[in-house]
Amino acid sequence: MPDEEQGPAPRRGRKKKYLISALVIVALLAGGGAAIASVTARQDGGQQQGKGALPPATGAVERQDLSSSTQVDGTLGYTKERKINGGAAGILTWLPDTGSTVQRDGALYEVDGHKVRLMYGAKPMYRTLKQGDKGDDVKQLKENLRALGYGNGLAVDGEFTAGTTAAVKRWQKAHDLKQTGTTGPDQISFQPGAVRIKSKDAAVGDQAAPGRPLLTTTGSAREVKIKLDVAQADLAKVGTEVVVNLPGGGTARGKVASVDRTVTEEGSDPQSKSPKITARITFADPGEVTAFDQSPVTVDVVGEVRKNVLTVPVNALLALPGGEFAVQVVDGGTARDVPVKLGMFGQGRVEVSGGGLKQGMKVGVPKS
Repeated sequence: MPDEEQGPAPRRGRKKKYLISALVIVALLAGGGAAIASVTARQDGGQQQGKGALPPATGAVERQDLSSSTQVDGTLGYTKERKINGGAAGILTWLPDTGSTVQRDGALYEVDGHKVRLMYGAKPMYRTLKQGDKGDDVKQLKENLRALGYGNGLAVDGEFTAGTTAAVKRWQKAHDLKQTGTTGPDQISFQPGAVRIKSKDAAVGDQAAPGRPLLTTTGSAREVKIKLDVAQADLAKVGTEVVVNLPGGGTARGKVASVDRTVTEEGSDPQSKSPKITARITFADPGEVTAFDQSPVTVDVVGEVRKNVLTVPVNALLALPGGEFAVQVVDGGTARDVPVKLGMFGQGRVEVSGGGLKQGMKVGVPKS
């Protein structure tokens, strides 16, 4: 009977040891789901043997490059979303198809049968331009006339000259317009570049008016939006490299191009909304990305990389008194606890040092 009473004692101690390990690692990882699941499996894996007993399974000590990557959900879309408002009053008689791309001198919309064409420029077309006018909008107009071949001799400056008038007339003649030599919002819409039509905010037959929304557009380049918990903000600094897992298979490399400065709250329950930040990812080779707009994707955010370090499976860790850790080294049919210092967690493994660990050694893990 005494022996039977003494038997369970070391098992209870070992179980407590693994429980402490699980709790400490959960605190360390703060969201590393795969690693936490592994540690929990260790806790339930039946490793309640006495000191020196062999574990049910082993894993290898490996030397490798370790990265603290995180996978997050994202949405594939297009860059530079913006609204295009009307510049002329009348009845809307035509709009471009959703998904189409409009480039310089292409028609954006039509009012009373007259097309309003796209020209490139950051400043909006807000007035009728004529000879003698000066300003950045005049400079934009001249740049476009030169690019389209109607004003090759124009100086690229902000003065509307007689030469500008002649160039405008040539442009108007090419589009069967009355050759007035003046132009304004009823003929031209300045936008930063070529646009892709994302959606229509009005319908043919509607009353168009200056400032009334007509189209939602984007740039032609692809991007992915991801939302991260505020606590994960450091994972998505501008320039951080990522790998996007595309719908239907395949991957594309990219990097974080921008991070919003405004925190938003996500979730339907007001009591449990989570503060998030939005990061935008652009692609190294946009031609690799052909999936539909608004397709769901997953993104591997590549964090810090540790080169050529010794690692063990996360679930090989044991907790020691005082918050230290060890691994159970298996060698020649025996097992011993070897104290280790922890480094980076990533890819289901953890960087370790100390205790004379070497590549190829075996350490105890739960039975898979």
